[in-house]
Amino acid sequence: MRRRVLTVYVTLLVAACLGLAVPLCGSIAARGTSDMLLDRINDTARFAGLAETGVLTGEADALIGELAAYDQLYGILVVIIDREGRVVASSREGVVPVVMALRSGPGGELPEVVRSALAGHRTGTDTVVYPWQRGPLIVAEPIDRSGEVLGAAVTASPTGSLRRATLVQWCAAWAAVVALMVAGIAAAGPLTRWVLRPIDDLDEATRAISGGSLDVRVRAAAGPVELRRLGESFNRMADTIASMLESQRTFVAYAGHQVRNPLAALRLRVDGLARHLTPEGAEGHRLALDEVDRLARVCDSLLTLARTEDAGHSMVWEDVAEVADDRVSSWAPIAERAGAVLVREGDTGVRVRCVEGTLDQTLDALIDNALKFGGPGVRITIRTRRTQEGPDGGSHVDVHVVDDGPGLPESDLEQATRPFWRDGHVGAGGSGLGLSIVVALLEMQGAQLSLRPASPRGIDARIRLRA
Repeated sequence: MRRRVLTVYVTLLVAACLGLAVPLCGSIAARGTSDMLLDRINDTARFAGLAETGVLTGEADALIGELAAYDQLYGILVVIIDREGRVVASSREGVVPVVMALRSGPGGELPEVVRSALAGHRTGTDTVVYPWQRGPLIVAEPIDRSGEVLGAAVTASPTGSLRRATLVQWCAAWAAVVALMVAGIAAAGPLTRWVLRPIDDLDEATRAISGGSLDVRVRAAAGPVELRRLGESFNRMADTIASMLESQRTFVAYAGHQVRNPLAALRLRVDGLARHLTPEGAEGHRLALDEVDRLARVCDSLLTLARTEDAGHSMVWEDVAEVADDRVSSWAPIAERAGAVLVREGDTGVRVRCVEGTLDQTLDALIDNALKFGGPGVRITIRTRRTQEGPDGGSHVDVHVVDDGPGLPESDLEQATRPFWRDGHVGAGGSGLGLSIVVALLEMQGAQLSLRPASPRGIDARIRLRA
């Protein structure tokens, strides 16, 4: 948008400067010509009055002296011609040169202004001499007596000084216009930034809110009315979104916390009923305890999901191999009871900076899913590996949790990270929140989780962290 505003501004500035300069130059040329033309018209009219007797009688000695003195003083050729165009008197000697000087029209004809004067018309003031014109300024006045045209008085004034003066004034005018244009273009950047400042503020606020800073607001007290209204609407929208998210987070956290305590008490009481049960009721008692545990895990998942939307997590340095070894040790007894094999391999001494507890919880969720859906005898391998330069120009650490269970179709792998998604396994348990919570935790710190088919079967869950 800044480029468009600059383009429109500079285009209008150049058009305005050109629209000012061109008429100004025309006015300068017209004014200079008009001053010179009025002076020559008066002189030519005086010569036309003096020449009336000479044209009638043919005695032009006194007239020639007057014309020669004028020509010598001002350097302006003066010619008196009769109505047939013949020279009666001139300010310079030599009839032929004088006639040739006047006969500059097409085909050697007299100029239009001279022929117009012989027709009885006076010279107008609409002539303009521009710097690129080289000919003289010709002014002709008719010589008449009682309405009869006897001839014409013609003056041919050199225009060199007029053209030079006009050119000098043009250069001064263009210099002023160019200076104005340069100053306007130099001010284009600051002026555009000033005009677009409310939009830049709105853009920065939008980026900040999209990054999780829900308390950012735009300044709506200054700027155009339309942008002030837009800023106020944006602030109200941000307030509404922040209030809704806070209400949602508070509700989830409150619900999970309030339900967890009664569930803990319920489990203790159900567990205490074991000594009063007959052998036939033991299986039902175990299933009841499993359901209570499942509800407790759902509450924990809800609390974790609410915390992932909070940007105030602390970042820590963690050794990936140490975290993986710790989780393998914790899950080994459970894997042994399930008839599974849990091992770790790969690089050691690789550290990453991440939100505290993210890697632990991610590995717990992936190992739990592998044990739950892999079936008896499943082999689960946790592999750590440092990668080379990635597409974004930085190195990464990949943690793979690979199992050789039945796996999932690729279409299901794409949906497995969605909240509450279940694949339809009978008796598998779980709330469908584990992987979605893991994805939210990883995305919060620029990491990612991807699920791919393993070879020859199973699932390869890859956690990519920035090294």
